[in-house]
Amino acid sequence: MVFFTCLFFGFIIASSGSITPSFLNLTVVKFSLKSGRKSAFYLIGGFATVLFFQANIGAYFSSILMKNSQYITLIQKIGTAILILLSINFFRLYFTSNKQVKKVKIEKSKAYMHGIGMSLLNTFAIPFYFTSISLLIGLGYFEYSLQNSFYFSIGSTIGSFTLYALYATVASKIEHKLTFIATKMDFILGCLTGVVGIGNLIYLIYFK
Repeated sequence: MVFFTCLFFGFIIASSGSITPSFLNLTVVKFSLKSGRKSAFYLIGGFATVLFFQANIGAYFSSILMKNSQYITLIQKIGTAILILLSINFFRLYFTSNKQVKKVKIEKSKAYMHGIGMSLLNTFAIPFYFTSISLLIGLGYFEYSLQNSFYFSIGSTIGSFTLYALYATVASKIEHKLTFIATKMDFILGCLTGVVGIGNLIYLIYFK
């Protein structure tokens, strides 16, 4: 019963976190349009590999960091710096790259490693899981242990993979409708990471 409970909460939390626009699911759309659905699935596989460990780390932090809030602030500062650097890079790509969307064959291994790299840069994941699991612990629905964390991570990995795969599938089926969006994808990613990064910076300056 504990296995299914942890699996269920992992799936639901990861799905809800993946369904909203972010640089990961927008990258999946962009990748699917440029390189095809199969390469996008390998990209998603890279995401899922890292996400499994991020969920475990988030669960562990939820049992430790609630008593040491200064570490959370440090993570927020590092994450904010990374987000701002990512935003600058996306804007650079948008203004220097060819706006024409072209099919580019990308090797599966490169797509997978690209997914791992992008997921490692996703500073939202660990704080997101930390916050979500802390809430579950507070409500009495989750008790931290290595086993429960493992089950939760399996559920969260399945949930995220499912949502990202849906993005990849939809992108390939309505490619003609998403072409305009794809040409603006780097700009959208730059705006998203920039807004969140600046928002975090303002929060750290005025509310910490």
